[in-house]
Amino acid sequence: MKNFYIFLLILTTQFTFAQIRFQNIPEGAIYPESMVVETITANIAYQGYDESQAYFGQGEYEIYLDNVDGVLDNPIIVLDGFDPGDSRDIGGLYASLSFDGQNLADILRDEGFDIVILNAPLYNTGGKDIDGGGDYIQRNAMVLIAMIQKLNADKVGNNELVVLGPSMGGLIARYGLAYMEDNSLDSETRLYISFDSPHRGANIPISLQYLINYFAEQVGDATAQQVVDQLLNSPAAKEMLVDHLLGHLLAGSTYEQDPTKVLPLGAPNFRNEFQAELDALGFPSNVRNVTMINGSGNGTTTGSPGITVVDTNLTIDATTDIDVVLKFTPAANQTNTVTDVTVNFFGIPINTYQTTSQAPGNSDGVDSAPGGTGSISDALGDGGGNPVLIDFINALQQDLYSFIPTMSALAIDNPDWFATPNLSDSPFVNFYIPNENEDHVTVTAASAQFALDEIRDGLIAVGENQFSNQFILAQNPVQKTINIAIPNNISAEKLTTTVFSITGQRLMQQTWTNASTQLTWNHNLYSGIYVLKLDNGISLQTIKMIVE
Repeated sequence: MKNFYIFLLILTTQFTFAQIRFQNIPEGAIYPESMVVETITANIAYQGYDESQAYFGQGEYEIYLDNVDGVLDNPIIVLDGFDPGDSRDIGGLYASLSFDGQNLADILRDEGFDIVILNAPLYNTGGKDIDGGGDYIQRNAMVLIAMIQKLNADKVGNNELVVLGPSMGGLIARYGLAYMEDNSLDSETRLYISFDSPHRGANIPISLQYLINYFAEQVGDATAQQVVDQLLNSPAAKEMLVDHLLGHLLAGSTYEQDPTKVLPLGAPNFRNEFQAELDALGFPSNVRNVTMINGSGNGTTTGSPGITVVDTNLTIDATTDIDVVLKFTPAANQTNTVTDVTVNFFGIPINTYQTTSQAPGNSDGVDSAPGGTGSISDALGDGGGNPVLIDFINALQQDLYSFIPTMSALAIDNPDWFATPNLSDSPFVNFYIPNENEDHVTVTAASAQFALDEIRDGLIAVGENQFSNQFILAQNPVQKTINIAIPNNISAEKLTTTVFSITGQRLMQQTWTNASTQLTWNHNLYSGIYVLKLDNGISLQTIKMIVE
C-alpha cells in the first residue's frame, strides 16, 4: 500500500494541467525587447457568481511602440488567454505570435502599428487573492475596458483601436467591447479579431478531469489538489468547459460519479449562467468582427468517438503496477467507460476507479470533434524526466483532443459539434479556417496574412461593398475549391462570380441561379493573390483571395 501512495505522489506531481500549453509558443519564437511593465486597474468592479461582493480587476501591460515614428498613434491590443498561475508572461504572449521565423507583432510594428500586450497576472484586490489568468472572464473584460479608455486618452491622433483576442482573450474582448456599447461607452475600436476563442464553450476530455481529480481527492495529494483548485475549478474553466467534472459528482462525494449524470454537464451555477449572459450581450455592433480559428472547416475530426486514448500497464516496482485505460467520449447516444484505473499489489487489485460517459443523441462526443487541438503529452510536460510518465506518454494511442471545437470558435449555436459549418449562421463577417485541425492558437503564414490584411483596413475582406450583409469566402486562403457562403438576407437569384488576377486580367467567370446557402466553385488557379468579384444585380462586392 505504501508503494501505491508513493507512485501516486510521483504521478500527480507531474500529471497535471499546470504545464499544459493553452497558448503555444513555437520553437524559434521571436521575443520582444525588454520594456517597462505597467499596472492597470479596472474602473468597474465585478461580482462573480460565487462571490459576496464586487472586486476591481487588475492587469499588467507593456506598450511596444512602432518602428516608424515611435509614437503611440495606432494601437493594437493583444490579450492574454487562459493561463492560471500566470506561467506565460508578457514576453511569452508577444512571442506566441511568431510563425516561420517571423513575428506578427514585429511585422505590424514595422508598418507603423503599436502593440499593447495586456496580461492577466496574480494580484490582491480588496483583500482577495485573484489569479487573473483563470479569473472570471467578465472581470478581465472590465480591465480591458480600462485599457481601451487609457489608450484612447493617451494616443496621438484619431486612429481607432484593433483588439486581438487569442483563446479566452477573444471572450474577454467580445464581452468588453459589447459591454461598452451596451453602456454607451465609446470604445473607438474598428476591428475585433477573435483567435480560436470558445464562444460556445471549450473542452478538456472528461476522462482526464476525472483522473486528476481522483488523484487529488481520494489520495489527498496536495499538488494534484492545487491543480484542481487553481485550474479545473477556476472561475474561467467553470465558465468555459462544456463538460466539467463538478456537474457529475455524487452528492456528498468529491470524486465519485453520480451514475445518473453521464451526459455532458457544465459546472453548476457557472457554465449555463455564463453562456446565457454572453448570448444576451451578443457581439459589438459598431466594430468589424472577424475570426481566425485553428479547427478544420471541412469536418476533419480529431481521432474518433470512443477511441482508446491509452490502455497500458505501468510498472512501479517489483510489487506494484497500475492498469490505466482512458477513452474519448463515445458516438451519439452511446455510453462507454472513459476512465478505468486499477492498482495491483503483487498482482492483486487493491484499488479501482471507473467513470462513465454518454454522448447526447444529436452529436458524437466532443473530444474528437473538429477543432483547435490540445495535447495530452503537452499536459504532462513531455514527461518532465519522470520514467513512469514517459512510459505513459509512449503508450498513448491518441495524443490530441478537440480543445476549441470549430463550431464554438465560429460562434455557431449548433448542438452537433461535427456538423459542417454554415457560415451564414456565424456572427462574424470574415473568417480564416484551415482544412486541417491545428494546435490551438497556432499562428501560420496563412492566418497571419489574414490578420495582416484585416488590420491593414480589411483588404482581404470587403471593397466597394454596398450590401447590408456580405457574401463570405468560407476559406481564405482557398485550396482546391472556392467556397462562397451566402447569408440568408442576400439575394442570389442570379449571381455572377468573377476571378481577376492582381493586374486586372479576368481569369474565370460563372453565373449561378437560385444559389443556396453555399457555392462550391472548382478552379485550376496557380498559387497567388487574386480578386474575387460578386455581382447579384443589386450591388457589387470584391474580396481579395489567396490561393495556396
